[in-house]
Amino acid sequence: MTVQTERPPSSPADVRKSGDSPSAGPRPRAASRAGALAPYLLLLPAVAATVLLLGWPLLKDLLLSFQNLNMAQLIQHVTEWNGVDNYKEVLTGEDFWRVTLRSILFTAVNVALTMLLGALTGLLLARLGRRMRLTLMIGLVLAWAMPVVAATTVYQWLFAQRFGVVNWVLDKLGWHSMADYSWTGSQMSTFFVVTVLIVWMSVPFVAINLYAATTTIPGELYEAAALDGAGAWRSFTTVTLPFLRPFLYATTFLEIIWIFKAFVQVFTFNGGGPDRLTEILPVYAYIEGVGNQHYGMGAAIAVLTILIMLGLTAYYLRIVLKQEEDES
Repeated sequence: MTVQTERPPSSPADVRKSGDSPSAGPRPRAASRAGALAPYLLLLPAVAATVLLLGWPLLKDLLLSFQNLNMAQLIQHVTEWNGVDNYKEVLTGEDFWRVTLRSILFTAVNVALTMLLGALTGLLLARLGRRMRLTLMIGLVLAWAMPVVAATTVYQWLFAQRFGVVNWVLDKLGWHSMADYSWTGSQMSTFFVVTVLIVWMSVPFVAINLYAATTTIPGELYEAAALDGAGAWRSFTTVTLPFLRPFLYATTFLEIIWIFKAFVQVFTFNGGGPDRLTEILPVYAYIEGVGNQHYGMGAAIAVLTILIMLGLTAYYLRIVLKQEEDES
């Protein structure tokens, strides 16, 4: 009787385990290449859409800023290149620098108020009960979801000179001089209403996202702080604030961009008036370009606006990164 000590290969799979297959080597390398290319292929549609919808208009605007394009050239289909004359005229004029300073101050005030009120509202949401929190969040979402033009129209009605609700309420409260007050008659009053409008529409985004960030803070940290004798303020500064700091940095960055280019609210409410005293850079570019039919000049102002906004955001990001390095 013969005893078999080795089991013969019973299937092709057993043979492949021995590594004799010539195709065993290249397959992992091909798979690794495909895996490395997969993220770039997934990003390709987004990059293509960005280049098409954003890059091409920016390029056209840049080319237009080097042209002398008025209504006459537009009708005759004539292209007149004038080099950097548009930029020289804008940069050597006082109006551009006055509007730039106004835009920066306008953005700073609105961002500060939005972040302060939004942070307080978000912390309030974290403290409220379930029903009150749901009610407040519904109101915030409705204010946030309202179209900008519709919200601006509502504020025009509220602050109307003759039949506005605000003037009527102030008159009933004893301020009889406000019964027929024109909120669009001066620079400060117009900016006040526009600021209230922008902050009202921006606070919900900050509040809801900050509340969502507070839900990620472990409760054990508050318990440990309480055992160490920390009060409400110390718990906020040592536990809550460090967790919310990255969110506050990112949200402030977004608010700077959104408020700096707040064209619709300013232009729809009073057209940059009175006497063009409430123009910010986007409104200034539109009025100079489309309103005065000097499209090359408007394009140059738009390009400079983009550069100023990039400079402000870069300066802010530099401050944020420096603070993070100091903390680490």
